[in-house]
Amino acid sequence: MRLIALLLAATVPLPALAQSPAPRPPVAKAGDSAEDAKLSALFHASDEATLRLNPLSALFRGDMRWPDRIGDLYTDGYRAAQKANLERDLAALRTIDRARLSPVNRIAYDVFRTDAQVALRGFAPEYRALDEAMPITHFFGLQAYYPDIVSGTGAAPFKTVADYDATLRRTSEYAAILDRIVARFRAGLAAGITEPKLVVRNMIGQFDALIAEGVEGSTFYAPVKTFPAGIPAAEQARLRAAYAAQIRDVVTPAHVRIRDFLRDTYLPRARDTVGLSALPGGAAYYDYLIEAQTTLPQTADAVHTLGLSEVARILREMEKQKAATGFEGDLPAFFTYLRTEPRFQPKTAEELRLDYEAIGRRVATRIPEQFSLLPRAKLEIRPVPAFREKGDAAGSYNQGTPDGSRPGIFYYNTYDLKNRYKWGEETLYLHEAVPGHHFQISLAQENEALPAFMRFGGNTAYVEGWALYAETLWKELGVESDPYQRMGGLNDEMLRAMRLVVDTGLHAKGWTRDRAIKYMTDNSPMPLSDATAEVERYIAVPGQALAYKTGALTIQRLKAKAQATLGATFDPRRFHAAVLDTGALPMTVLEKKIDDWIAAGGE
Repeated sequence: MRLIALLLAATVPLPALAQSPAPRPPVAKAGDSAEDAKLSALFHASDEATLRLNPLSALFRGDMRWPDRIGDLYTDGYRAAQKANLERDLAALRTIDRARLSPVNRIAYDVFRTDAQVALRGFAPEYRALDEAMPITHFFGLQAYYPDIVSGTGAAPFKTVADYDATLRRTSEYAAILDRIVARFRAGLAAGITEPKLVVRNMIGQFDALIAEGVEGSTFYAPVKTFPAGIPAAEQARLRAAYAAQIRDVVTPAHVRIRDFLRDTYLPRARDTVGLSALPGGAAYYDYLIEAQTTLPQTADAVHTLGLSEVARILREMEKQKAATGFEGDLPAFFTYLRTEPRFQPKTAEELRLDYEAIGRRVATRIPEQFSLLPRAKLEIRPVPAFREKGDAAGSYNQGTPDGSRPGIFYYNTYDLKNRYKWGEETLYLHEAVPGHHFQISLAQENEALPAFMRFGGNTAYVEGWALYAETLWKELGVESDPYQRMGGLNDEMLRAMRLVVDTGLHAKGWTRDRAIKYMTDNSPMPLSDATAEVERYIAVPGQALAYKTGALTIQRLKAKAQATLGATFDPRRFHAAVLDTGALPMTVLEKKIDDWIAAGGE
């Protein structure tokens, strides 16, 4: 449940999707063996079972078979169905002879098996007890992403009367699910397992904000403020009244109930500690989450030590760039200068737009030197919509459609311009746009040879690891050529390195929130507000932040191995194609694939 919620929470709300048909059963391809056909049938059946259980996942794909459902989240039946699906999938997989599969399907087999085995381990009773007692946080709670889905600019379409009515029915489920979440929290209280107080306060703040919107100011009301052409006036009036009534009589009372419970009953009994290891069985659960998020069997101690090493290395690089600027003073003073010097702060939103467009043009001229496999989807550069800019990151990416009819979008945030540092622009573009998220996500979903779970699924270690790896191509792509922009690249890399130290410090070594925040501001130009938000995210979502650096370091290590083995025959274009052409792989599967690619001569 927690991993599924994380996946949804991490998904940037998408523009309304065009309706698409249900996934078709697999059609045998020329050259497929009987085992290939069995595997394709298994993938299709598994995907269908997952979509039936998680209608919101179907909605994000544009599959409108269950447009009025969220699913039976936070019920014993939902949990049992998840577990049964995994067990059935693994049993079916064991009947397939991997050796008789095509090369691509052998990789798909490995991904499917690895993901299912790790997910199934998460149903161990000792993990389930902790997971169910802490059903949501401010970072991955339903309240954090469902309002955006139905805002009129999210995944839920609002093109027809039927679309509007479907959202009314779906939102009724949302209110009921909030009551089920309260029941889970109550059970956690009885068992002595609670969220940290700071997480609870953040959740209370979210519900306060939703309640304060009122009726016509509510995010839930936004779709009926304007209607597409063709919806009759009488239907518009009916829908406005229905949406207002639902917000007034169903949604807001549900928000009030959970807010009041969290404030009056739960918060006084919530824990003062912040790490998982403070809970019974928490240390073992954290070890599981490390593997689930990084896709590698790693201990907290090993990750912490790696993080300390990376932070020290990056600090040495930062000292070099400071010296190159001619700045007189120590590194902390240089960090303060980068945060406060007005020339690093864009004056207008238009200036920010022009900067990113110029960076995009520069990168595009060098892409053919590094990439031969390119996505069909175009990329657009847009400001973050005003309704969500205050809480959004400095940059983000929205995937386009698999058929290329809607472009991918790199969003840059124009809110609070004094904290949108110009020295961070180039590395942000590489990560979120080209060749980062736009390339990786577009290439995966455009590859119809892959099963759906590989086209549309993935793992944080690969997805964010690739985007962080893309930042390391700054020299090859002709950016970060001055020491300030290079400091921006190092600052972003430092953030991911500090996460290895801080996340493990919080959840395995007894670090406090304040110690973690101080560590981040001491070792980077990060503003205090950003460091605070980062640390509170790690407290709410143990282990997730470890995946970025783990994935990037794995790709970098595999590249170095390929360069050393292949020598003059190494071609970065072929290497990048090999990494990208089968979707987001667990690190163990990616390593085997690249080792085989190297053994075949890098072709």
